[in-house]
Amino acid sequence: MQKLFSYFQITKLSVTLLALLLSVCLPANALFVSPPKDPVPIIKEIFPQATDIGEKAGEPLIWTIRKNDEVIGYAFETNDLAKIPAYSGEPVNMLVAINPEGVYLGAKVLEHHEPIILAGIPESKLHKFVDQYDGLNVTDRLKVGGNQTEGIVHIDGLSGATVTVMVMNVAIVKSATIVARALGIISASQEIIQPMGTIYPEVFEKADWTKLTGDGSIRKLYLNRKTVDEAFVGTEAEHIEAASAEQKQDMFAEVYFAQVNIPTVGRNILGDREYDYLMSSLKPGEHALALMGTGYSFKGSGYVRGAIFDRIQVLQNGDAISFRDLDHARLPDIYIDGAPDFTERSIFIIREHHEFNPASDWQLELLVRRQTGPLESIFTSFKADYHTLDKYIDRPPVIMPEPELTLAQQVWKEKNTEVIILFVLLAILLASLFLQDILVRHPTFMHNFRHAFLIVTVVFIGWSWGGQLSVVNVFTFLQAFMSDFSWDLFVLDPVIFILWGAAAVTMLLWGRAVYCGWLCPFGALQELINVFARYIKIPQFELPWAVHERLWAIKYLILLGLFGISMESLATAEQFAEIEPFKTTFLLKFDREWPFVIYAIALLAINVVNRKFFCRYLCPLGAALSTSNSVRLFSWLRRRPECGQPCKTCAKECEIQAINPDGEINMRECHYCLDCQVTYFNEEKCPPLKKLARKKQKYKEQQIPAVVTE
Repeated sequence: MQKLFSYFQITKLSVTLLALLLSVCLPANALFVSPPKDPVPIIKEIFPQATDIGEKAGEPLIWTIRKNDEVIGYAFETNDLAKIPAYSGEPVNMLVAINPEGVYLGAKVLEHHEPIILAGIPESKLHKFVDQYDGLNVTDRLKVGGNQTEGIVHIDGLSGATVTVMVMNVAIVKSATIVARALGIISASQEIIQPMGTIYPEVFEKADWTKLTGDGSIRKLYLNRKTVDEAFVGTEAEHIEAASAEQKQDMFAEVYFAQVNIPTVGRNILGDREYDYLMSSLKPGEHALALMGTGYSFKGSGYVRGAIFDRIQVLQNGDAISFRDLDHARLPDIYIDGAPDFTERSIFIIREHHEFNPASDWQLELLVRRQTGPLESIFTSFKADYHTLDKYIDRPPVIMPEPELTLAQQVWKEKNTEVIILFVLLAILLASLFLQDILVRHPTFMHNFRHAFLIVTVVFIGWSWGGQLSVVNVFTFLQAFMSDFSWDLFVLDPVIFILWGAAAVTMLLWGRAVYCGWLCPFGALQELINVFARYIKIPQFELPWAVHERLWAIKYLILLGLFGISMESLATAEQFAEIEPFKTTFLLKFDREWPFVIYAIALLAINVVNRKFFCRYLCPLGAALSTSNSVRLFSWLRRRPECGQPCKTCAKECEIQAINPDGEINMRECHYCLDCQVTYFNEEKCPPLKKLARKKQKYKEQQIPAVVTE
């Protein structure tokens, strides 16, 4: 009776602590997601000198911030541009501000649904994390945590919320890149890189106009008046200089162009003497183009000395190359056979600083302008492609840049060591389960092996890697399964993903016992505390079977309650799931508000006098996993007809009371410690084996020696 009273006192203490925790740390407004913040006041805080904050508009959606008429920055929400689910399955919405040069001026969290932050990590730590972006540039390669790598800016992570902050970093960088490219702050990255090519100086072939235009050595940009008129449709210049119906097919412009520092092209067009003179005047890294046209002038009548030719430019790899008067030379005559007559001919020099690459394709762009007023005009442009033939140039193979890793791939690469070690541990565990009948015949080795494995589970899987499964994971999976299911969210934490995979496999084979008994860090910590307490001879308290059996129902009721809440609001269920002390113990390492710490320590302290109190009566995760017991394939825990009646040795020795009075092992409560199997094979401990041994000994003593007669 005294034991029963003491145990009820322990149970009452734990329930009281839980109620205190919920009442002190989970006020009504904390049970819901972080309330969304108005971005405009935050923009004013980031830009105190701003005189005008425009409406969020455009594509992409941004705020443009001005001081008088000068643009001083831009702001945008990550959810508008890069909506990436975080740990909770919902994105973290942030306001990001940059200046016109692409420098981050601020990043602030507007709304999030992360349970680890809502009821674990103070908001101040989250703000400290995003403050690290101030002063960085959108061109920087940013990475959360990891070893120092050249060319990468490393940002300090947030202990206990690694997945959350990695998702936040991707959302910030991706949305900032989209905005910066749209605003022209940075250029779109190339898919491939073409190293600089070299023109073969000795390769020459005599050719006429037909041959060079036929093989693409000389290219043509041809426009009729219909094409030009269609380009101005919808503008103020639509009807200015428009062609009549009869004139639509008339030629508007015909421009032939070629790279004349290629020997076969240049010598045939210019003649040997002019070609040699041209090449002698070119400096290293410079190239020469010949333009020959009829119709619309590519030079323009308004060109003045010292100005830029405003009707033509060369485009290559996102760069636009314009020409000044010093880059231009008249082309008096052309010597190639079969060439038509042209109204204008010119040579344009591409200077070295443009880093023109003859191995890369380029375009000639012709700008056509129409006057809409004395000083106003509208222009449009037309382009033609040029590809240098392989026979003219030494073109190195293209360099394919390493494909950008997805967030999941980055995380798995970063956690490569942990993943390998975890797979090794799982392999050792599986091997020990398959060889359990051999191992349990060596009790000392078996107990030492199990205790060592539990220490590894606590220290590495729990505290070092944060690999503690939670009933919240179950609810998140169910919510995803009932909506647009995607593995992307679940593979963001490799350790958790692998442990869930291991739990699923072992549940199918042996039920939930293997995970709860070997791989659960909190369960392992409880057992180690109890093992030490028994080692130093601290008296243990056990409830009568009838009470113990009925208390099993508590964890199932907790599971049902949390499941019902999750159907209404997953965020609220995550808050009430604080009945699990896992987050306090392993993710936050007791660094949080004191009621949570007291609650976790109390549950651990109970194990000094009773093994795995939380697992037996309160754990909703264990209750959820035990539902798989009916589908397990194997039952490898051996029993004898004498087990339960009359022998009760194993039932008395089972520290978590998972063996029924009739000798049957309740696999919904068993943690697969294998202690009962050690006893099963121990001839000095198992009563049926001892009885059998006595019978064998008695039989030997009663045997009459055989007498051999001759």
